[in-house]
Amino acid sequence: MSKIPPLDGLRFAFGTLTVLPVRVTRWDRTAARGGMTSAPLVGLVVGAVAAGLGLLLLFLGAGPLTAAVGSAAVPAVLTRGLHLDGLADTADGLGSGRPAEDALRIMKQSDIGPFGVLTLVFVLLAQVATLAQLYDDSWTRGAIAALVSAVAARLALTLAARKGVPPARPEGLGAAVAGVVPLPGALAVTAACVLASAALGALSSPSDALRTAAALLLATATTELLLRHCTRRFGGITGDVFGALAETAATTVLVLSVLGPS
Repeated sequence: MSKIPPLDGLRFAFGTLTVLPVRVTRWDRTAARGGMTSAPLVGLVVGAVAAGLGLLLLFLGAGPLTAAVGSAAVPAVLTRGLHLDGLADTADGLGSGRPAEDALRIMKQSDIGPFGVLTLVFVLLAQVATLAQLYDDSWTRGAIAALVSAVAARLALTLAARKGVPPARPEGLGAAVAGVVPLPGALAVTAACVLASAALGALSSPSDALRTAAALLLATATTELLLRHCTRRFGGITGDVFGALAETAATTVLVLSVLGPS
């Protein structure tokens, strides 16, 4: 196995997963392995910006709802809305009930069907509502949730790019990154993210340390179920499925963060 120059992997991660002006210098399986392995670092940056905007709005006198909208908007803006678009397309593909080939064709169409629209509406409502509740309870809890949810979203991409998960098409982003991350590496990144999320939660309270780590783990389990379902339905993963996994992980973390005593 060839070594991965760290900068090549980071350029691949930030250049493909964000709108940040990072030039991808290598587009091969080695760079893709480094990029998808380090995807949670992209989430850390995106989450930090999301939390920062939410806190800035609170500091300027905005209410929790406005801060929540700001935090929810940042990941969409920094990804050109690609994850939300992938979520909608995947919902249309799954909801069509068609065979894999027809479902993939539906997902490639530029328009969004009723399943996609409904999924987008409910997911965005859930994200804003939960962030508003968290910011209203404590600015610390809101900021931590915005940060951890973004990390969880990109961790889902790392796990979906692990070896053994096939691409549904021979072309596209899904094919470029499918199976590039060794399973031990994916598990190590997951463990690091769980520990980091617990440490972040501890900044709020000891109970939040456990809640935050549990939320990330349960989000990972939820996206694993969705990944397996999509793999069975479509014959593998696509770029749209990656987007759906990211938004599902982020939303799951936020919803779980508001459950139980504060």
